[in-house]
Amino acid sequence: MVNVDGLKRTPFFDKHQEHEGKIVDFSGWALPVQYSGIIDEHQAVRQKAGLFDVTHMGELRLVGPEAEEAVNYLVTNDVSKSPIGRVIYSPMCYPHGGTVDDLLIYKFGQQDFLLVVNGANKEKDLQWVAENTADFDVQLIDESDETGLLALQGPKAEEILSPLVDTDLSQMKYYWFEDGIELAGHQVMVSRTGYTGEAGFEVYCETNDGADIWDAIMQKGEDFGLVPAGLGARDTLRFEAGLCLYGQELGEDINPLAAGLSFFVKLGKEDFIGKEALQEVKNQGPSRRLIGFEMLDRGIPRTGYPIYEPGGEDQAGEVTSGSYAPTLEKNLGMGYVPPHLTEPGTELRIEVRNRKLEAVVVEFPFYKREG
Repeated sequence: MVNVDGLKRTPFFDKHQEHEGKIVDFSGWALPVQYSGIIDEHQAVRQKAGLFDVTHMGELRLVGPEAEEAVNYLVTNDVSKSPIGRVIYSPMCYPHGGTVDDLLIYKFGQQDFLLVVNGANKEKDLQWVAENTADFDVQLIDESDETGLLALQGPKAEEILSPLVDTDLSQMKYYWFEDGIELAGHQVMVSRTGYTGEAGFEVYCETNDGADIWDAIMQKGEDFGLVPAGLGARDTLRFEAGLCLYGQELGEDINPLAAGLSFFVKLGKEDFIGKEALQEVKNQGPSRRLIGFEMLDRGIPRTGYPIYEPGGEDQAGEVTSGSYAPTLEKNLGMGYVPPHLTEPGTELRIEVRNRKLEAVVVEFPFYKREG
């Protein structure tokens, strides 16, 4: 087990130890990479349910008369078109079109927005948001340290959570949220969101209330096969579902159009950071695009491995994410290649441990849940 001295602990740290979680240093946080095993936890989420500690995510609140204008200037999506109570996914870009981060935006009102950012990017994002909203009549509040966050994911999630809350979760639509819900005697916010490709919910709470909420969910989930799940399963689940991970599929030198996120880039709205650069990318077409591929030869592609043209002579790109996919029982990968190599059925070569192995471009995402 890693030395946790000096690492930030979530309100669920003691729970991870109780369940014998293998703790790792994740961007300065002491978090479990696994408990019983990554594949076991992965399959539990696909078939029943898993509970993840995602408190490392950052929560930045923008409030004030010009909050909606400020958020719309920061991100590529259009929050003005969304009703109150909606969760909006959006990239946030630099002027040159590269990605600062991708985030979830909770719309409490036209003057009140919560930005949920990737944990590893929180300090960078906080500075970026502060600098780029300075001319707007808004107040920026960092609520990260006061917020605990659990993700309950899997087909049994609604059956587990519903008896614990004082609202009808069956009426909550995908990417909507409700605040002020009572759970285990505490006030929480619940959203129908997640990062696994499965149905599920995320529960935001005060840090001091976290342990009670963990216990209530785990106890109720006993009869449904609920297991605690770590960072390892979280990554394999999001990978199968074709969800981008910042630092791999997204980054300062990767624009959201190349990543296949054009739906979340609203070039028709008024000015936003990166609009001019992204309009140019759209006009010309991205020089590279994100693909999914399946290994035909035996080998697991890993981040940074070279991707070659079909003949294996010229390097065409590199792998951004790769793994054995437990649900599909295949070795799969994601990566960026020129447009002429993006059609399903296109043959590629992936260099795995100094061997150029055969692979083929496949439909993306790899996994979609029924319904």
